[in-house]
Amino acid sequence: MDYNKLAEMLFPHIKETVTYYENQFPERSLPEGAKVTRLGPSPTGFIHLGNLYGAFVDERLARQSGGVFMLRIEDTDEKRKVEGSVEIIISSLKYFGLDFDEGALLDGDKGSYGPYYQSNRGLIYQCVAKYLVEQGKAYPCFCTEEELEEIRNKQTEANVNTGYYGKWAKDRELSIEDVQKHLDNGDEFVIRFRSMGTEEGIFEIEDAIRGRLSIHENYQDAVLLKTNGIPTYHFAHVVDDHFMRVTHVIRGEEWLSTLPIHYEIFKSIGWQHPVYCHTSHLMKMDNGSKRKLSKRKDPELGLGYYMDLGYHPAAVREYLLTILNSNYEEWRIENPDSPIDDFKFSLDKMSNSGALFDLDKLNNICKDVLLKIPADEIYEFLLDWSKAHKTEITEILEKNKEDVIKLLSVGRSGDKPRKDLMYCEQIFDFISYFFDEYFKIADSYPENIDNDEAKKLLELYLQTYDHSDDQSQWFEKIRIISQENGYAAKPKDYKKNPEMYKGHVGDVSSVIRLAIVGRSSSPDVWELQQIMGEEKVRRRIESIIK
Repeated sequence: MDYNKLAEMLFPHIKETVTYYENQFPERSLPEGAKVTRLGPSPTGFIHLGNLYGAFVDERLARQSGGVFMLRIEDTDEKRKVEGSVEIIISSLKYFGLDFDEGALLDGDKGSYGPYYQSNRGLIYQCVAKYLVEQGKAYPCFCTEEELEEIRNKQTEANVNTGYYGKWAKDRELSIEDVQKHLDNGDEFVIRFRSMGTEEGIFEIEDAIRGRLSIHENYQDAVLLKTNGIPTYHFAHVVDDHFMRVTHVIRGEEWLSTLPIHYEIFKSIGWQHPVYCHTSHLMKMDNGSKRKLSKRKDPELGLGYYMDLGYHPAAVREYLLTILNSNYEEWRIENPDSPIDDFKFSLDKMSNSGALFDLDKLNNICKDVLLKIPADEIYEFLLDWSKAHKTEITEILEKNKEDVIKLLSVGRSGDKPRKDLMYCEQIFDFISYFFDEYFKIADSYPENIDNDEAKKLLELYLQTYDHSDDQSQWFEKIRIISQENGYAAKPKDYKKNPEMYKGHVGDVSSVIRLAIVGRSSSPDVWELQQIMGEEKVRRRIESIIK
């Protein structure tokens, strides 16, 4: 077989050689040990937590080593492509603070190793495919869908593995004359890889997360180029990672089954394969047992869930590191005020048995992270979020900027600061009592206080209320009201002798709190009154009395 002639017949339009692209995309000039990583999402309209999980690994490896972190859009599957998906991908990753050194942008590319959209790299794939044909390591296959189905049926009857391989690969040894006849007839063809593997063969490879793996060889003649000249994922991945000089590929464990074909293609061309790092699935507890996060069952799998609710990217990043590296929480305890980038991320501290995602834990971490962010910065984040996700509150936030910042600051200092803030939707709900448009009585009076008793206590409160009182003067007046109306001045007094009192000072405070805030739990009422102003405080209490 004259493989060079065959290659020219199949690819007459390809004039460049593999050497040309080797020179165009040379080895990168980076510090020793620098890692080059890439995130390669498909524009299918859904970017999920798993993408973000892997992207943080990519980003940490590149950043810590003085390497390169890039974004590559794997858009060769036209059937799955959804309009606007690239915008969603880029904006979502930007929201979570992932800045790429190079890669795909909405208005083009950034970097010298592109194009970074696979759909613009067709000639590169075809050049490498032509090279493989020249080497006798790839060949054209003219089988129709009906013929392939017939092969599968015969394999099933023979009780052997299905696929296109060995004696079942009917076009593997077509002559030049046979190929020419097909071409003259205008028959469609794919380019298949000529595998040298066997069904019994085993190879070993080092996975940076899972250690040494023993895996069955690839023996299938996988499709490299489809009938339209577009590459399959397997082929595009190999070509791109080589010419972009990727050193580490981080991807989910579901791709382990494809490792044999990728390994063999690299080996057949004579290229060094990157270090593979197969992460574990993100899991959640469901009725006492672990299961994979599901797009259908779990809205929290989609990144849009966190953006719509307004989770702060710093909090999400903090949480992801707790499930990415087993020693992160210990480090954070020892370094409570250190920037997150000071933590030395390590692949060998990653789980290979399923990383447990816990939304409650994320929310708790949000409280800790937001406590360290100045209130004015939280305000700006809340305002930006409202403009994109809750426009009806934007104006009210802008009009009341100073008061909102004060509200966000209440109780955040001292030895035991309040940790009330988690994400924007919850934050606005938490401070919404301040705005008359959103004020409502959400809770009930204490069980021992009925409406008439509550009104009497509120009337007495208004009679003594002086907006200029300091906190101790203010609370002393509440104590006096309590004592004069049959309530214990201290909760412990009531606990010792409950038969002597109607209740205690805390019950009276709750009535006042409900009238002003509408809730049985809130930050310090005296501080809230100072922010609200005397007029609003009196108006609210009077409306309850009436």
